[in-house]
Amino acid sequence: METTATTAYIGLGSNLGDRAGNLLLAVRCMLEASFDVVRLSSIYETEPVGLDTDLMFLNMVAEVRVSNISHTQMMARLLRIEYLLGRGDKTIKKPRTVDLDILLFGEIVVESEFLILPHPRLHLRKFVLVPLNEIAPTLYHPVLDMAIADILAHVDDISEVIRWDPNSNASSEPLDGNC
Repeated sequence: METTATTAYIGLGSNLGDRAGNLLLAVRCMLEASFDVVRLSSIYETEPVGLDTDLMFLNMVAEVRVSNISHTQMMARLLRIEYLLGRGDKTIKKPRTVDLDILLFGEIVVESEFLILPHPRLHLRKFVLVPLNEIAPTLYHPVLDMAIADILAHVDDISEVIRWDPNSNASSEPLDGNC
């Protein structure tokens, strides 16, 4: 059987509880879900965008390779990880223990009821573009036909995205760690 490997980029975010611990657990769960984590960006502290909260986020991007997993299978696995790590409600307007979004899945362009790829707001959000630019500045957006670095240079988003210093905040309420 021939193995088909695809490189995908996943945005990770958390603004409830032990935010850094939540991101670490999400990465661990991705490994357990058969995602080969190739690279991780730094962690960035970011303002909430489009949410009814003042709780700051920690965000990062993971480059992963998967073999013989479709984009819908990947999304289903990510939703399961979110659920296992305490996110019961996928509504846009609420704080969350963990948020996992497929940003890009190879060069696939798809729009379905379940999933839109590339992520429909990827090119509008600095909290995704800054960490993605850190690990893949020359990566091309398959719809906009622009490199991530060029998209970031022209984004209108003025929200603050600062590399996170783990010594600046104390952690609270770690999760149980089960994937």
